[in-house]
Amino acid sequence: MNTNFFNQIQQLDFTGNLQLTITKGAKNNLIVSILLLNEQCGDSAKNLIPPLTFNASAQEFDEGFFQQISTPVQKVSGLMVDMEKFQKQLDEAKAQSAIEKAKTEKEKKEQETKDKKFKQAMDKVDELEKEGKHREAWMKVPDITDYPEKADELRKRKTSLSDKFATPSLFGATEETAPEPPQTEVAIADCPTDIADEDEDENEY
Repeated sequence: MNTNFFNQIQQLDFTGNLQLTITKGAKNNLIVSILLLNEQCGDSAKNLIPPLTFNASAQEFDEGFFQQISTPVQKVSGLMVDMEKFQKQLDEAKAQSAIEKAKTEKEKKEQETKDKKFKQAMDKVDELEKEGKHREAWMKVPDITDYPEKADELRKRKTSLSDKFATPSLFGATEETAPEPPQTEVAIADCPTDIADEDEDENEY
């Protein structure tokens, strides 16, 4: 007897494992349950999909079984395939998010280290400037190429320090400008009397 049963199963559009359970019921009826499993789907919500269950006579199954299950099986299959795709996209999004988070954390730590080095360098500049070592302080100012975002600040600081340098000496050395001692004018009235008299006698000749 040719029933074409498996040929019709083959024509069903589904992805996964189709489990068919047949149990004899009351009044010579058959209870047929169909459960579609898709192990590729990682979403646990798939376990909430109930099996398709039919209770009918053998003749009724022969006449309309595949017409009854074709659409539901296709829908359930499509649902689990979509759930699988969604789960994969979700996993990829989580992985990408983790990568971006790690990248952000790394950049944050690098920036914190860079800022710490900058502060330490500028503290040293302040210290040397207070000690009057303007040239050494100028040399300790961080390089602009290392901190382009602070270029204006660094230029102003170097200019401020260089303005305190002395003009270069004959040998190219730079020294701090020393204040000139005040010049004292000696008034004639402060000179001894005998020296003043000698000057008057000389003027007579």
